[in-house]
Amino acid sequence: QMTLAQSGGGSVQPGGSLRLSCVASSIIFRYDTMEWYRQTPGNQREMVAKVGTAGSTKYGDFVQGRFTVSRDNAKQTTYLQMNNLRPEDTATYYCKYRHIWGPGTQDTVSG
Repeated sequence: QMTLAQSGGGSVQPGGSLRLSCVASSIIFRYDTMEWYRQTPGNQREMVAKVGTAGSTKYGDFVQGRFTVSRDNAKQTTYLQMNNLRPEDTATYYCKYRHIWGPGTQDTVSG
């Protein structure tokens, strides 16, 4: 079964940026949509962004042009570039492929 490995999380001040990466272990990565979700304690996971096989994208309403999702099929990797981060963006961020979830990375925005 394919697995997802995440990197790039961390802590930044408001207005800062983070770039998250999610690497798939299998070439089948290129055949379906990749998704990013986030979750805060006590709340359900919410969709942050999606990128289709040909690069089409969709974002959660709260993104408001601050985030960019992309993928590199040759590297079996999806990226989430997050700019102008706000304290309310503090969450654990997960990538997802079909029913497979990445382990999550904790991202904290405070200052």
